Amino acid sequence: MQTQGHDIVDTDIILGVQSSVSGLVWQNRSIDTRSSIAVSQANEIPEVVARAIVGRGIPDEEISDFLNPTIRNLMPDPFKFKDMKSAVSRLEKAINDKELVAIFGDYDVDGATSGALILRYLESVGCETISYVPDRTKEGYGPNTSALTYLHSAGAKVVVTVDCGISAFEPLSDAKQLGLDIIVIDHHVAEARLPDAFAVVNPNRLDEESGYGELAAVGVTFLLIVALNARLRKNKKFSTASKLSEPDLLMLLDLVALGTVCDVVPLIGLNRAFVRQGLKVMGYRKNFGISALSDVAGIETALNSFHLGFVIGPRLNAGGRVGEPSLGTRILVTKDRPEADALAERLDSYNQERRNIESDILDAAINQILMREINVEEVPVLITAGDGWHPGVTGIVASRIKEKFGKPAIVIAFDNNIGRASCRSIHGVDIGAVITAARQAGLVLNGGGHKMAAGFSLEFEKLEELSEFISLRLSESVKLAKENRSLNLDGVLTVEGLNLKLAETLEQLSPFGAGNTEPRYAIARARLNQVNVVGQGHVRCSILGETGRKIEGIAFRSVDTELGNYLLSSGDSLINLAGYLRINHWRGRKNLQFILVDASPA
Repeated sequence: MQTQGHDIVDTDIILGVQSSVSGLVWQNRSIDTRSSIAVSQANEIPEVVARAIVGRGIPDEEISDFLNPTIRNLMPDPFKFKDMKSAVSRLEKAINDKELVAIFGDYDVDGATSGALILRYLESVGCETISYVPDRTKEGYGPNTSALTYLHSAGAKVVVTVDCGISAFEPLSDAKQLGLDIIVIDHHVAEARLPDAFAVVNPNRLDEESGYGELAAVGVTFLLIVALNARLRKNKKFSTASKLSEPDLLMLLDLVALGTVCDVVPLIGLNRAFVRQGLKVMGYRKNFGISALSDVAGIETALNSFHLGFVIGPRLNAGGRVGEPSLGTRILVTKDRPEADALAERLDSYNQERRNIESDILDAAINQILMREINVEEVPVLITAGDGWHPGVTGIVASRIKEKFGKPAIVIAFDNNIGRASCRSIHGVDIGAVITAARQAGLVLNGGGHKMAAGFSLEFEKLEELSEFISLRLSESVKLAKENRSLNLDGVLTVEGLNLKLAETLEQLSPFGAGNTEPRYAIARARLNQVNVVGQGHVRCSILGETGRKIEGIAFRSVDTELGNYLLSSGDSLINLAGYLRINHWRGRKNLQFILVDASPA
C-alpha cells in the first residue's frame, strides 16, 4: 500500500529477512489495515502514525490520552495508595511542629530526582530538611544503620527514604529503636514482609491494588507531594494569615520527567503524561541544574527523552558512580546558577572519568569471558568478577556485555571478599525475581531489582553456588528468549520517501522509551558510501536510494559488532537496513538522519 509517498509492505516477515547480521528475524508488527485506517480517520492523524498506534496495541478509548496525555486526565487519587494517609499525616505534623525531616536518597538519577523533588517541596512549605545519599563503594545501596544513626544525632525526627528502603529490614528496625519515624517511598518489588516503618508507600507492595506498579520512584514521590499539598491546602496552610503561597507543583514535573525516563520505566499512561508535561517545563529552564547540565553537554535544542536518557542522565549518574554521590541531588536543588554551572562541570569531568574506567573494566570482563573454556552460546547468563573493579561502573559494563552477546550479564566488583554486583537482562528474562530468590535462599547478603536490572552484594565463597543457582533458574527463559529473537518493525520505507515532514509527523508519538518504543522501519535495497568510524566507536555512512537520493546514517557503538563490521565491509552491495528516522539538529539546521540498528543482504 502507498501512504503519503512511503511504501509500506504488509507481510509477516519484512523483506524476507529470517536472520539478519545480528541474527534476528525482521518481524512486521501485526496490524489490521482496516483498523489503522479507522484510527487515522477517527483521530484525524496521518495513517503512518495510526499504523504505529495500532501496532502498539493501544485501545481505541486510550488513543486520545496517548496522543495528548495530560496530568489532569491520568492522575489517580494518591490517597488510594496504601499508607499514603499515614505518610501525609506524619509529614504534616513535622511541617507544623518545625521538626527536622531527613531525606535518604539513592545515587542514581531516579534517586536524585526523587530526593530533589521532595526537598524542593518541603523547603517551599517552610520545612527544615537534611539530605543523605550513601556512598556506593563504602555503604552500598539503601538505608544502613550507621547513616540513620547519624541522621538521628543530627536532630532528624522523620526520615523519608526515596527509591530505596523496601528491603532494608534490619536498618529500619534499628532506626525505630532510635525513635525515628521512617516513611518509605519506593517502587521496587516488595516481599510479603514489609519493613518495620511508620509508612510504606510503594505501588509494588503485594497488597497494593492501585495498578500503578510501573511508576518510577520519582513518580511515587510526586504523588506523595500532591497528597501532602492537598492536605495542607485543606487545613488552610496556604491562607492569607499564614503568609505562605501554595507551591506550583506542575513546575516540578521537569524532575519527574528526568527520573522517569532515566529509570527506563514504561512510558505509557501516567508516566507518559509526566514526561510530556515535564519536557515542556524544562523548556522554561527554571531548574538551574538541568539547564547547566544541558549546557555543559552542548545541547542546543529543546530537550527530548533521548537527551534525558543518554546525555543528562549519565552525567547525573557519574557523581554516584565515580565521584561524590550527593552531587546529583545537590545540582537539582540549587537555586544559584553559578553553583549549578560549577557542579555541572564537576559532573561532566566525573562522567569522562567514568567512561575511562568503564572501558578498562569492559575490556577485562570480555577477555575473561573469551578466555574461559566455555561455549558462550550455551551459557544462559554471563557472570564476570574482578578484584578492585570499580563498583560504580558495573551496571554500565553489564549493559555493554548484554548488548554484545545478547544474553543476561552480571558484573561483580570484589573488595575484601565482598562483591557488589549489577545485573542487566534481556526481554523475556526476569533477573530481579531471581536475585530476590537468591537473597531468600541466603546466597546473597542483600539485593533485588526489576525484570531488566538488579543488584546485589555477596561473599566470595558464595560466588560459585550463586552462579549455579542463577544459571539453573534462568536457563529455560533465556533459551525461549533466544528462540524468539526478532526485530519488530513498523513497515518498509524508501530513501526517496524519507523527509523532514515524515519525521516530524512521527514525533507525535513521542516521548519514546520503554513501553512506547520509537517507530522502527526497514529501508530496502540501499547502498552505502562514505562509511567510516567516528566518535567513540560509531559507524557513520551515507545511505543511497535507487535514484541516487541519499540521507545520513549512523550506527551508534557498533564498532567490533556484527552490524558495524558488516557496514564497514559492505562495499557497493545492495543491502537492507533497519532503524529509526530522526531529525538531527545542528547549529540551527535540521537534517534527516537514519539511526541504524540492524542490516541484511538484499
